[in-house]
Amino acid sequence: MKTYGFAIIGCGMISNFHAKAIESLPNARLVACFDVYKPSAERLAENTGCKAYDNLDEMLADPEIDIVTIGTPSGAHLDPALAAAHAGKHVIVEKPLEITLERCDQIIQACRENNVKLATVFHSRFHDASVMMKNAIDSGRFGKLTVGDTYVKWFRSQQYYDSGAWRGTWALDGGGALMNQAIHSVDLLTWLMGPVVEIRSMFDCLDHERIEVEDTAAAVLRFENGAIGVIEASTAIYPGYLKKVEIHGSKGSATIEEEDIVRWDFAEEQVEDAQIKEEMLSSKSSGGGAADPSAISFKGHAKLFADMIHAVETDTEPKVNGPEGRRSVEIILGIYKSAETGQPVKLPMACDPELECKKNKTVKK
Repeated sequence: MKTYGFAIIGCGMISNFHAKAIESLPNARLVACFDVYKPSAERLAENTGCKAYDNLDEMLADPEIDIVTIGTPSGAHLDPALAAAHAGKHVIVEKPLEITLERCDQIIQACRENNVKLATVFHSRFHDASVMMKNAIDSGRFGKLTVGDTYVKWFRSQQYYDSGAWRGTWALDGGGALMNQAIHSVDLLTWLMGPVVEIRSMFDCLDHERIEVEDTAAAVLRFENGAIGVIEASTAIYPGYLKKVEIHGSKGSATIEEEDIVRWDFAEEQVEDAQIKEEMLSSKSSGGGAADPSAISFKGHAKLFADMIHAVETDTEPKVNGPEGRRSVEIILGIYKSAETGQPVKLPMACDPELECKKNKTVKK
């Protein structure tokens, strides 16, 4: 069995989860890490036994590296992704893929041209509850889909935003509660419900200071299949609650709360439903990232990294490839555009230089 060499680009908080995920896989090992601030790379290297770099090209020249993971600030994914693709390395990018459609498309194109695989870190798709929900939808158990919602009512302190100059900026965070925190749930919702074709929305900064972006947003969606949906996202709700995705149809309804199914109601019962409901009673989800961004598990990352290895070995697409990673960015940019213009936004959108971005605009309280 081949062991795949990994390298981590960006050695902030999320790099620790990447390192643990790589360590947990029997056919993966962490070879190197890079950060423009070398002490951050050296700290990760000391904890993991890999080699630290502050020169990206030098690291990417290492033939032992097969796959790189990118965990730089959201608006700084493009350059390292392009560099990795041109060096012939397969690329895994933390959410969001990038903060504009144009930059997403540049990453996708570079990976295609260099014949390397590209995956976006939306690990919620790999949770057992998410897979179970998807299978139920695909098998028609919900009947006609009518409503799909997601609610991310979290709390982030002012100290959280003050802890990094990039946080809460259009240029590097790409947005606020939607682009940074709720994007996992936005991705999960569109994976389950299908493409979004129209958006109406509002957003604002209601509680935090010294940030340019929204800490609270709400949007109403129309899906391609005719269903209606709602996205609510906030980092200004104390003490922070478990995120939810709710799917409703003419023959069934179900709810995922964090990583657990907490409602599972169908007009036509099946044998496995009793076991699912029994397991619901022993739900073990913690607060996740509701109030503490470091309080997440690395296991979802491990499943996504394993999927990338499988894609490389079988020459197939990763389950959350570049175009899949782009979908949630487009929805969120559509929400921002609708809120800014006061008009409904139709999807798909062309790349919009006026929207891409709002970098000089600050949300008004």
